[in-house]
Amino acid sequence: MSELHKEVSDLEKKSATAARLFDIRRIIGGLFVVYGVIVTIAGISPSDADLKKAEGVHINLWTGLAMLALGLFFLVWLKLRPAQPPAGVPDAPDTTDVPGG
Repeated sequence: MSELHKEVSDLEKKSATAARLFDIRRIIGGLFVVYGVIVTIAGISPSDADLKKAEGVHINLWTGLAMLALGLFFLVWLKLRPAQPPAGVPDAPDTTDVPGG
């Protein structure tokens, strides 16, 4: 019986680790940070044609900075409020003392 309990405990630990690893906030935050860096770099020195199309606004720079801010928000949120491990399954009743069971 203790082997089964140990196996269930190991599976719960793996499940909690997987839940933290694949938390959607980590994926969204990471993607927004990566794309924000790329767009910000593209917006640092726009061509004259790009500025003319955007009516003089450095749209890539502002969009990249906004994406960076959103991505960092998700990552900070993840750090401050980490995913909780799933609630364990209640223990099964012990049937060893039941006659005939």
